[in-house]
Amino acid sequence: MKVCIYGAGAIGGYLAFALAEAGVDVSIVARGAHLATIREHGLRLRKDGAERNIKLRAAENPEELGAQDYVVITLKAHSVPAVAERIAGLFHNDTALVTAVNGVPWWYFYRHGGPLENTRLESVDPNGVQWRTFGPERAIGCIVYPAAEVEEPGLINVIDGDRFVLGEPSGETTERMLRLADALKAGGLKAPVKSRIRDDIWVKLWGNLSFNPVSALTTGTLEQICRFPETRAVIRAMMVEARAVGEAIGVRFVIDVDKRIAGGEAVGAHKTSMLQDLERGRPMEIDALVTAVQEIARMVAIPTPTIDTVLGLVKLRAMTAGAYP
Repeated sequence: MKVCIYGAGAIGGYLAFALAEAGVDVSIVARGAHLATIREHGLRLRKDGAERNIKLRAAENPEELGAQDYVVITLKAHSVPAVAERIAGLFHNDTALVTAVNGVPWWYFYRHGGPLENTRLESVDPNGVQWRTFGPERAIGCIVYPAAEVEEPGLINVIDGDRFVLGEPSGETTERMLRLADALKAGGLKAPVKSRIRDDIWVKLWGNLSFNPVSALTTGTLEQICRFPETRAVIRAMMVEARAVGEAIGVRFVIDVDKRIAGGEAVGAHKTSMLQDLERGRPMEIDALVTAVQEIARMVAIPTPTIDTVLGLVKLRAMTAGAYP
């Protein structure tokens, strides 16, 4: 079983370490000082106060790694189309592509059923690059719950969590998915397999589409934006609108809005990834988290006035910071 992690940042490094410890033939695509350190000294992982080190194959050029049984993408969504051809170079005929990426995945309407079957989302897959290059039949959904960071080149610090939810777009329980889940579990991770992966996508997306842009606009932590009455009201309105959009395309929400907000508040004084990207001058993950929801809303004629307003504001904020095209 050969697995390549494409984009070995915090989450990719965590996955690579776990799979390597499970005895999987795992390799990573990385770059810069992070890659150089891993090649020379191995990949280090700090978790629960303990630090471990493991050697694995690492390259900047995926062609050096050969064909893989699984390719796990852990890049941010907006980074993937530009490297789609390089990623596809890792495929053989039966390679599975695991999308461990936040937001609405590019394959969302593959095997979805109904009038939107095989609809392509321009906001997350401009010109259908990923759909054409990868093929949606390769896709396995993966929802990432851990919080981790690259503390220094070659060192992944796991702050919290070990859960990676897996699901086929078709809802089937396939052999390829079970093999991957078993490998993740053998590496000490939780890897539940879901028959309705889109429900889980939306529960996480619910927070991403609201907490992230509101925090970027206000520079507030999760705790602050959930406790301050005015920002909490904006977050709640965005979630209510998003729930209507999700339900219109068949999503079942297993928790209510206020419980989801409470979950964000409980994280405490944590800066969202979008706020961190803004502060560090990195491209902000706006389209997969927010624009995609607006795009789907237009398809099903659901009004989203609060989402539209916040999206417009955060896009301009990102543009003025040079963090949005």
